[in-house]
Amino acid sequence: MRRHAYLLAGTIAAVVDVGPSWANAVYVSNEKDNTVTVVDSKTMEVTKTIEVGQRPRGITISHDGKHLYVCASDDDTVEIIDTATHQIIGTLPSGPDPELFVLSPDGKTLYVANEDDNLVTVIDVDRKSVISEIPVGVEPEGMGISPDGKTMVNTSETTNMAHFIDTSTHEIVANVLVDSRPRFAEFKPDGSQVWISAEIGGTISVIDNASREVVKKITFEIQGLRSEAIQPVGVRITADGKKAYVALGPANRVAVVNTETYEVEKYILVGQRVWQLAFTPDGKNLISTNGLSNDITFIDTESDEPIKSVTVGALPWGVTVAPD
Repeated sequence: MRRHAYLLAGTIAAVVDVGPSWANAVYVSNEKDNTVTVVDSKTMEVTKTIEVGQRPRGITISHDGKHLYVCASDDDTVEIIDTATHQIIGTLPSGPDPELFVLSPDGKTLYVANEDDNLVTVIDVDRKSVISEIPVGVEPEGMGISPDGKTMVNTSETTNMAHFIDTSTHEIVANVLVDSRPRFAEFKPDGSQVWISAEIGGTISVIDNASREVVKKITFEIQGLRSEAIQPVGVRITADGKKAYVALGPANRVAVVNTETYEVEKYILVGQRVWQLAFTPDGKNLISTNGLSNDITFIDTESDEPIKSVTVGALPWGVTVAPD
């Protein structure tokens, strides 16, 4: 009986251990130490460290929360992790040097930026096969997709363009010139606009999705900082479309922008070299990855104040949160 009791206790412990990997899990890719850190979004504590491939950057999760996808950039592959076991269970044929990707709204297609080959690779997730390779500009990175799944946008860092791609034909239908070194593309929830960050240009280009024209350039000024230290990278827009959050790189801040007036309402101080951002499913918290301070910061989206910073791995880059 005692032996059975120990086995039962071990089973319960195992179940408890994997619990945080579901609805409340935050996954952070750490590009220097080749790991993914798992953080419970409610307790804001690290629950697990997963060994992955070399130089993990882009990271996202399947819509059902069962699979995590990680760009192992230096291994030229996308790794698939089972979120229940934290084990790598397969790979996707990503093409060379995958940097960032975006999953289609139906969860069936993954669009991957291949920086070294100037391509976007289109992958059938279920079949684990390449559907198409789309030539784009030089050093593609930023990836965004419209809520209806009809338009995908890729940004090319050296070409300084946002490429609008029809997802039914995999053809470029528009090229929009933006400022220097565009790094990220984020659609508004209603699909009316896409916001493009320019790291060296120091701006956000707001592009109308119907006309494919830049309708606004947003700039940033922080007292005491030189303009070259303010480098926009990750962008996230709230579910109601009213606020945009912009990670400002070595400025160590996240900007809060009113999407109707395009005015910067606040700068939130976080860790060093803030890269990417992700919301929790309820939208109450925003999480930033802070590369040089090796941590992430939880931000309250009602007060726009930082709540807590959590130490993760070396050079945290990407972040995604499990759905409810």
